[in-house]
Amino acid sequence: MGLLVDGKWADKWYDTSSTDGAFKREASKFRGWLGSDEFPAEANRYHLYVSLACPWAHRVLIIRALKNLESLIDVSVVDSHMGQYGWTFGQESSEHLDRLYQSDYMWQIYTRAKPDYTGRVTVPVLWDKKNETIVNNESAELLRMLNTAFNTFDGVDAELDWYPKPLRSEIDAVNDLVYSGINNGVYRAGFATTQASYNSAVEELFFALDKMEKRLESSDFLVGSQKTEADWRLFTTLIRFDAVYHGHFKCNLKRLIDYPRLRDYTERLYNTEKISETVNFSHIKSHYYGSHATINPTGIVPVGPAKLF
Repeated sequence: MGLLVDGKWADKWYDTSSTDGAFKREASKFRGWLGSDEFPAEANRYHLYVSLACPWAHRVLIIRALKNLESLIDVSVVDSHMGQYGWTFGQESSEHLDRLYQSDYMWQIYTRAKPDYTGRVTVPVLWDKKNETIVNNESAELLRMLNTAFNTFDGVDAELDWYPKPLRSEIDAVNDLVYSGINNGVYRAGFATTQASYNSAVEELFFALDKMEKRLESSDFLVGSQKTEADWRLFTTLIRFDAVYHGHFKCNLKRLIDYPRLRDYTERLYNTEKISETVNFSHIKSHYYGSHATINPTGIVPVGPAKLF
């Protein structure tokens, strides 16, 4: 992340308007809809910008893979390390290039879409190559779009519905708890700048994890007897938990492996066809430990954990 303010880059990990030391996430600003009249579903018209470290981008990559959309939507991956100017292309590897414009930084994509853009520069981003603009940068909405927008295209798994109508109200309720307590909860703990805000975030985080552990007593998945969007939204935080959130973000009351049901659940999801290919632990660890200088000023990346499953 980072902020563009009056055309200048501000390397901030929290909302600068916060006075209580709590991490506050800014709402996404590009909210177009894939499949609308403005952005109709077309093969090779759209491009994803992602980080392999980012859990929000990861869940979009998962749905892209599971729906077999790889041939319809191509991808650019930023470097793992986020430096002074935010998400960066091509300094670590020739594999991490802006495949459309050869940009050096992700903020240049935002200002290409909106020259006077002010706000956070985040991933994922769905880019419209035809109109040269950002369609949407809200991962929760991108999941819904990719779930249905290309269902009439050859090769797409149209029968695979991650947000089925009979389960939507329950999925939404689980998503609300998982987002506030767990997905965003680890960030609220990690980027807290007062003891009180940190304590509050950690308490809510482990309360929510305990509830998810209890929920899995009676089912293999969070909603009904099938995998849904809710599972993938939780998975991207759980798969990172022991490697980065437990230590780096001080979420250390328990580890994932201390939750037997959540641990087994995470392994089942990880072993789903095509999912392990979306997980890059080297990228994840080097990003978190190497990019957050206020939390880990030495930039040392730990060698562990030795075993996740």
